[in-house]
Amino acid sequence: MNLIVAMTGASGSLATKLLVEKSQFPVTLVASKMGRFVYEQEAGPFAELEEMAAEVWKDVDLTATIASGSVSTVGMVIMPCSANTLGKVAAGIADSLVTRAAHCQLKERRKVVLCIREAPWTLLNAQNAATISAAGGIIMPMSPPYYMAIGRDPNTVSMAEMLGCYADHVLSLFGQEAPKTWKDIR
Repeated sequence: MNLIVAMTGASGSLATKLLVEKSQFPVTLVASKMGRFVYEQEAGPFAELEEMAAEVWKDVDLTATIASGSVSTVGMVIMPCSANTLGKVAAGIADSLVTRAAHCQLKERRKVVLCIREAPWTLLNAQNAATISAAGGIIMPMSPPYYMAIGRDPNTVSMAEMLGCYADHVLSLFGQEAPKTWKDIR
């Protein structure tokens, strides 16, 4: 079964690239127009990410397989997830493939992880996050696990390494064993 990976117009695209590279699950990729734009600014040509995916859909294609809950998946990650997408998912607005797929995953009681890349939060962001959590979604702000660098010179720890550890944590929510955890470094 595939893992749906969706990207929206917030920064943090390198984490998405690392998640796709590390995923033991075949990836079905969909990105909003701004998600594609931001990816190319932060991580390189979007076509390179598409090549890593098992399946790629356009955000405007509501005829895609992932627009139906009848298509089994491992679940869905929205990374990075903009405040706009957070609000739409919380309100049940399914006007794009990203939001429609999230709606389908939630209604089928599959894991949906929203990796929010927004700071600071407004009260509306917090309320939307609470609504999604109450509906069964998982809110996982894009905050790298800084503890993974314990005992090391902070000047030698790269952003890619930290975001890789974050991607490992996200994938662990779907049952993929992380190569290194707090237990290994404490």
